[in-house]
Amino acid sequence: MRIAIIIPVHNEREKIGCILEGIREKEIDVIVIDDGSSDGSGELAKENGAIVLRNEQKQGKGASLRRGFQRALDMRVDGVITMDGDGQHAVGDIDLFLTKIKSDPICVVTGNRMHNSKGMPLLRYTTNRLMSWFISSLCGQSMPDTQCGYRFVHSDILRQLKLTSNEFEIETEVLMQASRLGFKIFSVPIKTIYRNEKSKINPLRDTIRFFAYIFKEVRASRKK
Repeated sequence: MRIAIIIPVHNEREKIGCILEGIREKEIDVIVIDDGSSDGSGELAKENGAIVLRNEQKQGKGASLRRGFQRALDMRVDGVITMDGDGQHAVGDIDLFLTKIKSDPICVVTGNRMHNSKGMPLLRYTTNRLMSWFISSLCGQSMPDTQCGYRFVHSDILRQLKLTSNEFEIETEVLMQASRLGFKIFSVPIKTIYRNEKSKINPLRDTIRFFAYIFKEVRASRKK
């Protein structure tokens, strides 16, 4: 299978170079979406061999991922793996996704940080547990970590998704739409590297967006 790694970044110059250096050894295409960075993140990514798509103004994680998905589909890859650009995802865990999809590639595979949540801030842990239980119930599939941005999506699934989210709720949008279309969602245990950096998720604003999206999806499914 030909895989592309998609990484949205906003002012991640300190991390993106190390991430790309690790991926380079695996000889996998990398698409970096520079979401209005002012620190040269995109330029550094290009120097390290990535295909770089530049948003002149910050558009949000969802908008950046949607742009990256379309570029990957245009490249006719068989699937994509999304990673965050802040260094919290271990490059070595890419192999876990590739191993998981060998027997059943047309699926979604999410990273699962909850099997070993040591170091995860308590508020994030509690919120993630609640959201994961709620979304699993709506989708009828067990998903222990629905908010993890480290995941694989097969291109046959991507072509059928009608994604509109511009921010972090895109993580939920992918899972709910894929489930509604009847695709399997698996998970693999991953390492997560927590440092002292401040999360880019705004607890109030992004929680409101999350529930607004859920309400929209539930209402749309009832109309059908």
